[in-house]
Amino acid sequence: MSTATAPSISSVDSPVPASTDRLAAARERFAPLFAEIAAGAAAREASRELPVDEVRRLAAAGFGAVRLDVSEGGGGLTAGELVELLIDLGAADANLPQIWRNHIAFVEDRLWHREGGVDDVWIARIAQGAFVGGAWSERATVPGARSSTRFDASTRPPTVSGTKYYSTGSLYADWITVTAKTDDGADVLVVVDASEAGVVRHDDWGGIGQRLTASGTTELRDVPVAGDAVFPDGGRSPHQETIYQLVLVAAVAGVAVGARDDGAAAVRARVRNYPQGLAALPREDAIVQETIGGVAAAAAAARAVVVHAARELDAGLEALRAARASAEGLRAEDARGSDLLHPAAVATYEAQIVTADAALRASTELFDALGSSSVEQRAGLDRHWRNARTLISHNPRGYKARLLGDWYVNGADPDPWAARHEPLPDPAEREPGADPDSRSAPGADTQRHTATPTDDPGHRW
Repeated sequence: MSTATAPSISSVDSPVPASTDRLAAARERFAPLFAEIAAGAAAREASRELPVDEVRRLAAAGFGAVRLDVSEGGGGLTAGELVELLIDLGAADANLPQIWRNHIAFVEDRLWHREGGVDDVWIARIAQGAFVGGAWSERATVPGARSSTRFDASTRPPTVSGTKYYSTGSLYADWITVTAKTDDGADVLVVVDASEAGVVRHDDWGGIGQRLTASGTTELRDVPVAGDAVFPDGGRSPHQETIYQLVLVAAVAGVAVGARDDGAAAVRARVRNYPQGLAALPREDAIVQETIGGVAAAAAAARAVVVHAARELDAGLEALRAARASAEGLRAEDARGSDLLHPAAVATYEAQIVTADAALRASTELFDALGSSSVEQRAGLDRHWRNARTLISHNPRGYKARLLGDWYVNGADPDPWAARHEPLPDPAEREPGADPDSRSAPGADTQRHTATPTDDPGHRW
């Protein structure tokens, strides 16, 4: 499938040329900042120093607006070009792409639904450097439990209250997107000002990797919600799930590239080889060269599959836009499940499997090219494997491989929500004192709901 054609942009008004040089120009703009981020990554990891300054500098440099049109202060990048940048950023520090994940998805949603009004308000804020975090997931006793976060439209102004976990990026954010339920049980996405007194953010994420993503708890205590910050049914774009997953796999690919770069630099710095080595200097040893070459090949494979998936998304979105603009038009509810986006979903699942194998290989085998000093904590090289393992755990490979197999063998809908099982009843929703087995008794209310992407407690890390 071909890459979508970008809109023509006047180079006079644009800091980024309107040609295939667009990505090269963006890379040139961000390269010095990425280099500084990379230089401090190991030290931040060792001391658990949150990259607050790095996030703010990226926002000020326009990183959060690269998908906006140049005429609106953005970079005019395609999804494929964005992913290339994310891999570069992930190679510098794998925490950063994930920190920006909720922001990137929010931008995609606003660009897709854009019909003036509130979407324009948010696009203007993003162009000015605003950074958007997310507080979506909740701890639950069973998979698929309903969100306990409530949006109260009866107050003036309306308010939202609840407790979220895995609220990635929110500690760094100016604004936080929050999923909630209305009084009648409908899904709603609201955006709150992170500086409100009722917003309490905790750095209590305790994962073995991605330690600086601030994916911890956010408490919301009667936080006011402005009229331009309410999006019924989550305000989702049809490709929201795919863009969320593409950011993750870009971060995983970045780990592989970072392992390659750190491994090669460490080999160049070594002056003593093993007694049985093939050369006096490790950098001249064919076995060491072969090892780093294998790491480099894994990194190249990871980058290639992620960029391919993102280009499939560009092509799918171009086809969707054409269908929406056609005489017959395309209803919004049909766009989300459109088979025009199936190739992008399939390519993204394939990327999840390939990048997982590549990053775990690269972050492990780099040690085979180095001496015992490489395992010292001060070297910080273990962070690559820990970050890869943590990112990969978002999406167990077996389930994505099954979706792929069902697609190729049976032509099944590759959207993971199409085949979602019904969740078990939540014990917290039973009446006090009720018989635990009463849900299956004659006359009992046995209705179950199928969780949606906006209320699944494990959906947004």
